[in-house]
Amino acid sequence: MRVLRAVLSCVPGALALGVLVLCAVTVRPEGAHRTAAVPTRQAAARDAPHFATRPRIVPRATWLAGTETYHRDPVTYADRVEAVFLHHTDTPNRYDCADTPRIIRTLYAGQAGTKEWDDIGYNFLVDRCGTVYEGRAGGVDRAVVGAHTQGFNRNTAGIAAIGTFTDGTPVPPAMTEAIAALAAWKLGPGGIDPRGHVRLVSSNSLSRYKAGTSAEFFAIAGHRDGYETFCPGQALMSLLPSIRARAAELQGR
Repeated sequence: MRVLRAVLSCVPGALALGVLVLCAVTVRPEGAHRTAAVPTRQAAARDAPHFATRPRIVPRATWLAGTETYHRDPVTYADRVEAVFLHHTDTPNRYDCADTPRIIRTLYAGQAGTKEWDDIGYNFLVDRCGTVYEGRAGGVDRAVVGAHTQGFNRNTAGIAAIGTFTDGTPVPPAMTEAIAALAAWKLGPGGIDPRGHVRLVSSNSLSRYKAGTSAEFFAIAGHRDGYETFCPGQALMSLLPSIRARAAELQGR
């Protein structure tokens, strides 16, 4: 039986720092604890690597500076990144980009502090000015197993757009360009065409797919594709085709 059918949107986090809410579920996601995930498989053979330029990424030490840190289990790595799942943080859109580090600290406090996850779940976060931030620890160049898409954390990367992107909400072009550049860079070494599909195996029955079930996804997919949620919002979902096309262009395809 599928669980948590009623959990359809991003739920509020009980954060000490204010009114921000997290685009996350009420249960601890696979990948946020010591349980090993089931390896993923890809639907079609990968082609030759298509390397894209690495975007500028602000290290996590920048937003962690001077803040409380929480217990973190040893970092878990996968073989490669075969897909990207896009999220939004379900937080206010009208923020000064200079305030982004504080926003990420608040998200971190909610996930690693209040919810007692082992770290922030997202591998990367992108603000409305197009600045990319390192999220989860382990190294931006490696395939770090995150805690962002229940059942599909292994061999994937979670990218969170900072803001709330429900239907009709304008999405800053600088943000979508940064997301496309980041996805192109992460998918390139594995020969993954951002416009194509991959096949992944669910490791958790709380996802849309029973554990052990093989499912096909776009190489750049939305959080809702793998889990019962409105995340990343309809505005971002509608832009995924253009993000995929731009990422492929940046890979030289």
